[in-house]
Amino acid sequence: MKKRTAIDLFSGAGGLSQGLKQAGFNVVGAVESIPTYAESYKMNHPKTNLKLSDITKIDPALYMKELGLKGGDLDLLAGCPPCQGYSTIGTRNRGQQNDPRNELIYEVLRFALVFQPKTIMMENVPALDKDERLKRLINDLKKAGYSVDHKVLKMSNYGVPQSRRRMIMLASRFGDIDVVAQELDEDKMKTVRDAIAYLPTSGLDSDPLHDKTDNRSDRIKLRISMTPKDGGSRIDLPDEFQLECHKKTSGFRDVYGRMAWDKPSPTITGGCNNPSKGRFLHPEEDRVITLREAALLQTFPANYKFSLKSGKTGVAMMIGNALPPAFIQFHARTILTHLHSISV
Repeated sequence: MKKRTAIDLFSGAGGLSQGLKQAGFNVVGAVESIPTYAESYKMNHPKTNLKLSDITKIDPALYMKELGLKGGDLDLLAGCPPCQGYSTIGTRNRGQQNDPRNELIYEVLRFALVFQPKTIMMENVPALDKDERLKRLINDLKKAGYSVDHKVLKMSNYGVPQSRRRMIMLASRFGDIDVVAQELDEDKMKTVRDAIAYLPTSGLDSDPLHDKTDNRSDRIKLRISMTPKDGGSRIDLPDEFQLECHKKTSGFRDVYGRMAWDKPSPTITGGCNNPSKGRFLHPEEDRVITLREAALLQTFPANYKFSLKSGKTGVAMMIGNALPPAFIQFHARTILTHLHSISV
């Protein structure tokens, strides 16, 4: 059977494309504006027609012709527009309600009106679910003949070893399509142990992403070593080892915390190689998680490649900004089932 076709807008390093491919899609096109992200994408998806460009500068009709497609041919248009402007912390701390990136969700509509894909998938942070922009986008898609469903879901219910929550929207030109909401028992959820326990000791193999990333002061190293294993927190430390800024707030308790072996990890973010950015300490070893461990917690394959041209901080951002392939794979299979049921 011929594989269904998909395009990945805002592709980043390729997490969404990886999930689509794992589900069985042929990702024929992708768009990314950041060179190091695009380089990482091409290292893993060399056969995809990748456009390194500001998406607002691309003519969808010309790109469709370049891909050898006509209106209505494409099976799935998928994308995750940049979400920094919608993030809770970003909106609260930096007033990003008017971030121009917030408008990029309408690029999904612009491409959809030209490509007329059979289905659409869009993923983003939970805050977008209540935003007026999403409501306008859905109304415009409905006017264009699409049925739409959207839900906020916990990724740990879909094979991702994280407590991360995300919004996903599905749309179809051929009748109703539902986002599948499922709840797993805790004992069936993937855990940190499932994802990373099998790896060799950091720094003892040839994987540059599994080298130690710590370059801390002696006092920070001592604080890390004193944090109880398997889920300990900075609040477990003696008062003299608490940072002054931490003493002034009851929030941000995950900072300098350890992950727990037998629970999903917290959300992997662009600060995943920095213990001051969240609960990113290894459950047992006295160090922050490695970039390879972060990528595995995002459900990337163990051999997935990332360009190191922007340094390890740049790779951490790529990994944290990526969509977990396992989450996308699940919902892509929902789309495949839908397309099979309507025989188009």
